Amino acid sequence: MAKFTAADGTQLYYTDEGFGLPILALAGLTRNTGDFDHVAPFLLKKEAIRLIRMDYRGRGQSDWADPASYTIQQEAADVILLLDHLNIDKAAILGTSRGGLVAMMLAFTFKDRLLGVALNDIGPQIEAAGLSVIKDYIGCNPAHATLAEAADFRARAWSHFNGVPQGRWLHEVSNHFVETADGLVIKYDPKLREAILEPSTQFNLNLWALYDAIANLPLAMLRGDASDLLSAITFDQMRYRRPDAHAATVSGRGHVPFLDEPESLAILDSWILNL
Repeated sequence: MAKFTAADGTQLYYTDEGFGLPILALAGLTRNTGDFDHVAPFLLKKEAIRLIRMDYRGRGQSDWADPASYTIQQEAADVILLLDHLNIDKAAILGTSRGGLVAMMLAFTFKDRLLGVALNDIGPQIEAAGLSVIKDYIGCNPAHATLAEAADFRARAWSHFNGVPQGRWLHEVSNHFVETADGLVIKYDPKLREAILEPSTQFNLNLWALYDAIANLPLAMLRGDASDLLSAITFDQMRYRRPDAHAATVSGRGHVPFLDEPESLAILDSWILNL
């Protein structure tokens, strides 16, 4: 199990597969390296792709830390330490949801370390409806007793995701929860809740300025057509500001696309060629 040490002593987990062009995949807010299980085989079968994944502090297999450090700024700083640890001068960032915010922060603060940015269902305007959903569940264990029950619930509740086999829902919930005798337990620090609900540390950033910082870097953008976090209007504004971006709306997906949909793979292929 590979880990590196952050500046404050926190041990952070990462995986490193393949050889060649480094692509660092950054997961969603409460999620982990498993976010990219579905797209990883497609990326790794390409020649000369090195896929690196990282668990943020307090998530997955990384150490829990001071909740005050669960910020986009700190997570971006941790990414730079990982690149230094791996002796990587520049990397492309594939960011899902929170990972895309971290990617934009990196473009704003450490642009010279980036080869390009891919944003999966995230942008400079976060919709209140989607944010409200996150605030409802973050830091709380689900009510389901087993992973099978959680998978069944997700299949019913996420009906806006079309054509998803039951086995994939089970894979997804297994990435997010641990099954115990007392029910399911989240795979992240419950104190992430207090960090996210403290607005002064999270969402007072000028996200449009961070987005505009990606200028002159190859950019890919994906949006689920039923996303409640990234609106079609915001996505259109993003495309207007970056008409050169590789962009697509993924049909039959909400927040977030799995990244192995045909539309997603086509956009990622074009972006990688552009890198």
